[in-house]
Amino acid sequence: MASLTAAEVSRQVDARHWRVVLGRLEATFRTGTFAAGAQLVGRIAEAAEARGHHPDVDLRYPHVHVRLVSHDAGGLTSRDVDLAAAVSAVADELGLDAEQAAPQALEVAVDALDIPAVLPFWRAVLGYVDEPAPAPDALPALVDPRGVGPACWFQQMDEPRPQRNRLHVDVSVPHDVAEQRVAEAIAAGGRLVSDTRAPAFWVLADAEGNEACVCTWQARDEAG
Repeated sequence: MASLTAAEVSRQVDARHWRVVLGRLEATFRTGTFAAGAQLVGRIAEAAEARGHHPDVDLRYPHVHVRLVSHDAGGLTSRDVDLAAAVSAVADELGLDAEQAAPQALEVAVDALDIPAVLPFWRAVLGYVDEPAPAPDALPALVDPRGVGPACWFQQMDEPRPQRNRLHVDVSVPHDVAEQRVAEAIAAGGRLVSDTRAPAFWVLADAEGNEACVCTWQARDEAG
């Protein structure tokens, strides 16, 4: 099944609930009680079984987070759009709203001169595994086999960078949340290092120069 672009998916899903974040379709529903969350998860399971397509679901008081992706296609497809519509219908039936700004994904980035030399250390110390079936041009990455912790990816350095951090975090957020997140980080004492690649990502730093990138799918998607 053919993959859809982030722009195509964003146009097709219910914007009250769903956002594309780091190649996944995500929604966070306010349930209020654990029992209501469990009821929502049960109904999602029924919809998923009926379609033979299964999401990642995180039940915590007082929210349920749902993440969709077609692993066999290496991205988002019409199956994800269809299941998202079914989940939205269930949420409406149960009277549950979503927090549109809640979905996000955290990654740790390691800048390295010799990636093969450092990657095994991070694989061992984190208890991670190699990212399964990465894209042909993708940078090396490690993932939590339990699907809980943030991914760790490796960026090739051309030369040493004295006086600069070589670890940073990437925070992927909904496209319509990014500028607010950047502004809040700057207001909290941070500074803008670079916005030359915005809205794909903004590079920020704290008061001591530790860097973080706020990222979206925009400006990465040819059909954008």
